[in-house]
Amino acid sequence: MFKDLRQRDYDERLKSLNLWTLEERRNRQYLIEVFKMYKGFTRLSIDELFERDTNIKGTRGHTLRLKKKQSVMDVRRYFFSQRVVNRWNSLEQETVDVGSINSFKGWLDKITKTRMGFYGFCMVRKTLGLMEMGPPVRSR
Repeated sequence: MFKDLRQRDYDERLKSLNLWTLEERRNRQYLIEVFKMYKGFTRLSIDELFERDTNIKGTRGHTLRLKKKQSVMDVRRYFFSQRVVNRWNSLEQETVDVGSINSFKGWLDKITKTRMGFYGFCMVRKTLGLMEMGPPVRSR
């Protein structure tokens, strides 16, 4: 069964085994961690890492939005507290209102099936023919 997978590249293996890429799995876990912080399932409070957005206008998004802090240094842009904000704010109200972690995971799975590229840009970049993922890597 796995002998024929050895000759395939990474993307083909993932597709044949029905698995997500590492980037997609990471991004999903980031959202789950923020959910745990909001609901008090961890010792770390949401206010220790994030600033809540109290200036919510209109009907877009949900009421648990986070404010993205301005980052002057390039290093700060890649902190957990910066990476997850846009993706968290793009969730719908019914997704963040659930009471348990398993329910939240179920809603995330539904979003994944309806929104292409929600967790990562792998599929979008692949269809555009772009091979690089993430910030450019500097050679030493």
